[in-house]
Amino acid sequence: MVTIAERLDAAYDRIAHAAKKCGRDYNDITLIAVSKKKTLEDILAAFEHGHREFAESYVQEGVEKVHQLSEHKNIVWHFIGPIQSNKSKAIAEHFSWVQSIDREKIARRLNEQRPSNMKPLQVLIQVNIDEDPNKSGCLLDEVPALAALIENCKQLNLRGLMAIPAQSADFDTQLQSFKQLSACFDRLKDQYPQLDTLSMGMSGDMDAAIAAGSTMVRIGTAIFGEREQ
Repeated sequence: MVTIAERLDAAYDRIAHAAKKCGRDYNDITLIAVSKKKTLEDILAAFEHGHREFAESYVQEGVEKVHQLSEHKNIVWHFIGPIQSNKSKAIAEHFSWVQSIDREKIARRLNEQRPSNMKPLQVLIQVNIDEDPNKSGCLLDEVPALAALIENCKQLNLRGLMAIPAQSADFDTQLQSFKQLSACFDRLKDQYPQLDTLSMGMSGDMDAAIAAGSTMVRIGTAIFGEREQ
C-alpha cells in the first residue's frame, strides 16, 4: 500500500516538474493538503512527514480538527469552502487563512468577528472565472470593489485570489481559464503591491495552473486517497 508520505513526495515532485517545465522555481509554489473528510491519523501522517499547510471545506469538521490538533502549533489551517453568514464567526476564530471570500457581507463579518488578540486573517478573494452558476466566487469585474473593502478591514490581510475553474481535461482550456485569473491578479497587484498569492490548481489541472503563475495548489485525493462520500 502506498503511504501518505509517499504520496506527498509524489505531489512535491509533480510540482517541481511542472515548475521546471515552465521555467519557475518550485520553492515559489506552496502545496496545500486538502484534508476534508480525512481522519486525524491521516493529517498526522502528513504532519510527521514535514507538511504543515492543511485545508478544510466544512466548518464544523474543520473547527473540530483545529481543536483536536491544537498542540501542533505550527499547523497552518486554511478554510477553502463556501461561507454561510451563520458560520463566519467560527471560521474567523479558528483559521489562519480564508481562501473563499466572495462577497462584501462575508468580508465584513470575518473582519468584525476575528478576535482582536489574534493576528489578522490572511484572505483570498474567490473568483468565478468561468461564470459557472454552480460554483462560488465573485465575477472578475467585482474583484476591485471587494478588494478595496478588504483593504480597509483591520483584521483582514488581503493576499491574493483563488479560483476553481470548470473541469476540463484539455490543457489549453485549463490554461486559458487560469490566465484570466492571473491577469486579474497582476492588475490588482499594481494597486496592492503586497499581494503574493494566486491559489489555483488541483490534481487534475495543476500543471496548467503552475504554467499560468499559481503560487498555491490544493491537493487532496492524490495525497490522502479517495474520500468517503
